Amino acid sequence: MASTKFFILALFVALSFTIMDVSVAARQLLQLPPLPAISNSPLATLPPLPTLSQPTLPAVQQQPSLPKITGLPPLPTTLPTLPTMTTNGIPNLALPPLASIIAAISSLPYLSPPPSTTSP
Repeated sequence: MASTKFFILALFVALSFTIMDVSVAARQLLQLPPLPAISNSPLATLPPLPTLSQPTLPAVQQQPSLPKITGLPPLPTTLPTLPTMTTNGIPNLALPPLASIIAAISSLPYLSPPPSTTSP
């Protein structure tokens, strides 16, 4: 949670510096002398494009059709059974119940709230 707050604070500071740089740049642009006016003279006319004759394309050859594939076996409807492993040398371990794990985690001192300095 603290790292998220630190990241948000760092992002806020970075954005603040960016906004300051933009405002300084805008102020410098406003202090420049005005640009000379651009005349509205007519644009130069371009020469017409030459007409090109359309090239003749060669005749398209007919692609040979592929033969139809028939007689394929049907797809299997059930999955094959997977082989089982023998566990002769591996002991069977049981996990503790979830409630005891939660109780053990909640009793850790660094997850409990700090003691209050005043009594209610």
